[in-house]
Amino acid sequence: MKEVPASSSSELSASSLPEEVRSAFDYLPAQLAGNLAGISVIVMVFWASTPASVMFPWLSVFAVMWLARLGLLQRFKLATPLTLLDWQRWRWLWNVGTLTSGALWGATAWLFYLRGGHVQQIALIITVYTFCIAVVPVLATQPRMYLLFSALCFVPMAARVATDGSADSYRLAGILLLIFSLSTLLARTYRQALQRVLELKLRADHLLAQLRIEKLAADGARQEAEVANRAKTQFFAAASHDLRQPLHAMGLFAEALRQKNHDVEVAHLVNSINESVDALEGLFSELLDITRIDSGGIEVHLQHFPLADLYRKLALHFEPAAFEKGLALRFRGAGHVVHADPLLVERILRNLVSNAIRYTTDGTVLVGCRRRGDRLWLQVWDTGPGITEDQQARVFEEFYQVPHGPRTEAHQRKGLGLGLAIVKRLAALMGASVGVRSQPGRGSVFSLELPLGKWAPQAEPMLTGKALLNLTLEGRTIVVVEDEPAVLSGLEALLQGWGASIIAFDSVAACKAWAQTAHGSMPRPDLLIVDYRLEQGMTGADALALLRGRFDEDLPAIVITGSTMSALDLEAQQKNFHLLIKPVVPNKLRAMIAFKLGVKTV
Repeated sequence: MKEVPASSSSELSASSLPEEVRSAFDYLPAQLAGNLAGISVIVMVFWASTPASVMFPWLSVFAVMWLARLGLLQRFKLATPLTLLDWQRWRWLWNVGTLTSGALWGATAWLFYLRGGHVQQIALIITVYTFCIAVVPVLATQPRMYLLFSALCFVPMAARVATDGSADSYRLAGILLLIFSLSTLLARTYRQALQRVLELKLRADHLLAQLRIEKLAADGARQEAEVANRAKTQFFAAASHDLRQPLHAMGLFAEALRQKNHDVEVAHLVNSINESVDALEGLFSELLDITRIDSGGIEVHLQHFPLADLYRKLALHFEPAAFEKGLALRFRGAGHVVHADPLLVERILRNLVSNAIRYTTDGTVLVGCRRRGDRLWLQVWDTGPGITEDQQARVFEEFYQVPHGPRTEAHQRKGLGLGLAIVKRLAALMGASVGVRSQPGRGSVFSLELPLGKWAPQAEPMLTGKALLNLTLEGRTIVVVEDEPAVLSGLEALLQGWGASIIAFDSVAACKAWAQTAHGSMPRPDLLIVDYRLEQGMTGADALALLRGRFDEDLPAIVITGSTMSALDLEAQQKNFHLLIKPVVPNKLRAMIAFKLGVKTV
């Protein structure tokens, strides 16, 4: 792609200002509605414990602020800004209103926190934190404004919590400041991603102008467009990786908070955070897959391959999740051979098996195959809720989600509805067909039709999981290697909360120094948990080789990574470790640990 002119940065700033201001005022009705909801929550939970001499003046100040911002919105709708100064003035007015709102919520935390019990205090913290997260999209282009708004909300709240004087209050204040730091990091990452999108848009516009003028350079322009498509795919991949890291740390810290606070309300909030992080991980994967397909970035490489290799990869990935839910995961027909792209078939079956485990609460998930002439039907059977006949015709449509009914759990309903659409597109790339048969209350079977391969059938291995012992993490020693300080702290707090003893390192070098100086009486670790991407080009595989060479080649190991590249699955199989993709919610991590060590989660 040709270089964008040097003035593009200033052009981007000037041209995007009207759109930023319009977006801010478009967001204002939702902000006003959120303020009303927040005020209602505070009134409901603190009404009985707050005297009228405090409650009514507080309500009056909020009412004045709310009406003033409503009036500002009405004025903007009637205005017709023309110059850059006009747009800057409207943004300044919007910023003043937003900062006023932040200051009032900070004052609310200071005023009400010590007037209620634990439930009321939690409600207050969650309410204020919600406003800090809600403004990330609209203030992403103004980092100083977001930092100031969050500080106005968080600092008074943390200070008020600390005034309680107890050790628990100081810890909670510290956690609040840590959450403030993570939220700021999330806003920064979002801003960088948004800026890159705007830059890509400007480059695309510049390229379009060139194409209109330089018609004789059509071939070169097509190549530039292909580069732009690859850049878009790389952007989504990079943004996905960057966003996974703070989400991964957030989930770990949330679970650690639950370990330290046994309040039922806190446990419910932590569950909600973990479910949201898990849903975001699924959204990243779906968006990345759709982007690769739309940009033509997926090439089909047909070959003859046995299903046994594919089944081993699926068992490696899904046995812990099935074990956690008490499901039987079985594989049949591993001796057959098909002629297709093994990576695309694996991606299709991953989507189908993941859906089957998600929606099945009791019984079995079976991956099998049936031969019909020179064709082979790969099938995924489940004993889930089933799909009605009228819905079966739509399940492969984009953004369609089957309405399973009110009994369906919340985490089962999350997503963009792209999983089965991706299955259909990947099958179409190979010229294969997919189908579904289902009966409500009896389960479903999804089928992928592929041509038979030419190799001789092989012996079918047994790939079902075994029931494991009823143990806990008490007395277990786990070695953790992670170079991201926030994630390392979160893992330590979480694993120690589950009863494990932790030996933590932030680099392979530190791990090597420890292994070389460790005396012979040092106990053998029970499990290794390492990040894949470490310092100076080192990987988690290097850390595993070092530790296994020091202790035992059969040491159980879990590798955590932000990459979704399929090549890591092959390395996991060759080097005998299980792979988890960030962000890893604590429930998934605990299920994997239980599977690796043979313990029962409690």
